[in-house]
Amino acid sequence: MPAFPAFPRVLRQRLVHGVLLLVVVLMPLCAVAQEQNNTMSQIRKFGDIINLINQNYVDSVNLPQITESAIRGMLQKLDPHSTYLPPKVRESEAERFQGNYFGIGVLFRMMQDTITVLTPLIGGPSERLGVLCGDKIVKINGENAIGLKTDDVPKKLKGERGTKVTVHIKREGSPNLIPITIAREGVPIRTVDASWIIEGTDIGYIYVNKFAATTVTEVQQAALNLKVQGMKKLILDLRNNAGGYLQQAFGLVDEFVPAGKTIVYTKARNEVLSERYFSTRAGNLENIPLIVLINSGSASASEIVSGAIQDLDRGLVVGETSFGKGLVQVPYQLADGSELRLTIARYYTPSGRSIQRSYAGDRSKYYALEGREDVEEGANLDHKHENDTTPRPKFKTAAGRTVYGGGGIVPDYVVKNDTASKFMRSMSRAGVIQDFADNIIVKHGNDFRAKYAKDIVQFLQKYDLDEKALAELKRTATERKVDWKDDDFVRDAAILNRSIKALLTTYIWNTSSEFVESYVENKEVEKAVQLFPEAMKIARAK
Repeated sequence: MPAFPAFPRVLRQRLVHGVLLLVVVLMPLCAVAQEQNNTMSQIRKFGDIINLINQNYVDSVNLPQITESAIRGMLQKLDPHSTYLPPKVRESEAERFQGNYFGIGVLFRMMQDTITVLTPLIGGPSERLGVLCGDKIVKINGENAIGLKTDDVPKKLKGERGTKVTVHIKREGSPNLIPITIAREGVPIRTVDASWIIEGTDIGYIYVNKFAATTVTEVQQAALNLKVQGMKKLILDLRNNAGGYLQQAFGLVDEFVPAGKTIVYTKARNEVLSERYFSTRAGNLENIPLIVLINSGSASASEIVSGAIQDLDRGLVVGETSFGKGLVQVPYQLADGSELRLTIARYYTPSGRSIQRSYAGDRSKYYALEGREDVEEGANLDHKHENDTTPRPKFKTAAGRTVYGGGGIVPDYVVKNDTASKFMRSMSRAGVIQDFADNIIVKHGNDFRAKYAKDIVQFLQKYDLDEKALAELKRTATERKVDWKDDDFVRDAAILNRSIKALLTTYIWNTSSEFVESYVENKEVEKAVQLFPEAMKIARAK
């Protein structure tokens, strides 16, 4: 018997096509419904367990605490960069990237249970009212401040814009406490720690510590100032820059490349979340010869920038292989003020490579940089050595050079810094360098500010530890039971000097710890200065 005896052939075909179309439409809808049912089933299961614990567990329980533990447990099953931030941590993280917070503008350290001002921030409200390095805050709004925990001090000194706080200061040489009422102001959090012309050259240097809301504007202003001073070439230092906002990374690359170039693109499971970023305009730095510095502390947004510069043959990448983080997180704020930062996509450099390292298995190995492609020091323009041990996907730059994905951004010229000596490690572990710098700034910070007219470049280039200071350093080390040998000190004198100077800049000019670490390691900068002919050749060859 025919399948459809009552219909002509054409109608039978249309009916079959209609049935097939209905099946095609209904199948994904059924799959979606099934997935939603599964999701709701798991949510109910989680809720049931929470209720059973709350009602029947033998001891009283802290429900928020176990809920947060459960959340963290769930995220452990995803990737290393999906994270949960409790409300207080979220506020602190937001402050780091928004560009400012509201406070009185001092950097302090607890010394013998007393809040000691290492330095008032330049241009801040405390400086304008005469607060000095070494002042001791003994009262806050009439309450005794001696013995406060370090974490509790910001809670008392920060607040809403325009609100006032009165501090009573004990100053050496003054018999009475000095009351000062300070109106809280926005304290800028800079991402460009330093910019200068390298002495004896036309090469500008800009250090960026993270990618926050103001990064592109800060780099633009720093570059403009350097151009006025005669900059013809630029070193962009992204060492120890762990990343930040993707939009700011895109915007920074946009300064260096002509319009219409792919800078970065993302791929998400949910296609609506996938994006592609093109350069949009003639950047102010489009024609300046460029070298980007990176190391193992350069991650995420730093890798977007260095990867785009490398793939587009816009300049050279110099230093050590980057971290290898190619995942994009989106923040979702929850009702209680906490935040879920969920990985929603992978990002890809212009050539199509993902630089994300494998994070399967033991996470401690991932954090210890396992799988990061580390090659021998020297020229690496053709990237031939990167595929010697572990197969990695191969891609081509704009000029046809081979580059590889899957293991971080490997520089075009690899420069490896020397491993810290046993003497330097012992000095650091014992807190000698930190305490020594603290004491120097308390005793001499006001003199530094007066002498160097608040100019970080002059300080870093001209200031060196004198004999008296070196004797104090040796005394501090001996007190901390460090095995001091004069030969060790002579060998490491240059790096010690740079370490201390860099640390002092964090006090006077509010620079970042990332800058300190990068400034100490000078081999990459010295090599970059020599490599500009090669950088210019690469840029012309594309």
